[in-house]
Amino acid sequence: MAAKILIYGATGGIGEASARVLAADGMGVHLVGRRSDAVAALAQDIGASATVADLDEAGAFAKASQEAAAEGGGAIAGLVFAVGTINIKPVSKLSRAEFERDFLVNAVWAAEAVQAALPYMTKHDGGASVVLFSTVAVAQGFTGHASISMAKGAIEGLTRSLAAELAPRIRVNCVAPSLTRTPLAGKLTANAQMADAIAAMHALPRLGEPEDLAPLVALLAGPRSGWITGQVMAVDGGRSTLRTKG
Repeated sequence: MAAKILIYGATGGIGEASARVLAADGMGVHLVGRRSDAVAALAQDIGASATVADLDEAGAFAKASQEAAAEGGGAIAGLVFAVGTINIKPVSKLSRAEFERDFLVNAVWAAEAVQAALPYMTKHDGGASVVLFSTVAVAQGFTGHASISMAKGAIEGLTRSLAAELAPRIRVNCVAPSLTRTPLAGKLTANAQMADAIAAMHALPRLGEPEDLAPLVALLAGPRSGWITGQVMAVDGGRSTLRTKG
């Protein structure tokens, strides 16, 4: 059996779009999600294996890694951690619990996912790959983003640290999108006026779609990016670097 790429947050949004591209490219995929019906439906649709797990539960990362390895001959070819939060409010309104939750879900869980998969990724012939997610708000500094930018900034640091520590066997990279139409961003994108206003801030004046990110995620997760590691790559319609108005 060929080793598989383990995808957390695989149902809906960027995780699902990435799983579909990887499967279409002939890569083995192992999905992880909380909703058993959605996980089962996607797994059947793309020919993937799957683990149903709530990441708040003890042992969830170990369970997912063990099951992915068992489906892939004892090894894991890669890991995509497409799990996160979007918590936008003034810093004066943020509670300690909110800071802690955002940091836990985005940064700590990403590190724990890598820890759990590491013994199996080191067994993969030719090395393995990890793909994490940041946000354009880390580089740009947006108002109301204190908690999420702090957590995602930690992801960028984690990416570079792991890339150095795990080289040359395992590559680690990060994708930093701007606002993308996903279920997680639903509260922002559901308001048409707000969505249009944010879209107009981009040099390519629209919001992102999961399909805009999935090809890069698939490239980084697979063997064709064998000389890329330690990078934070923007997929953001130009928002991190370009100003086309005034």
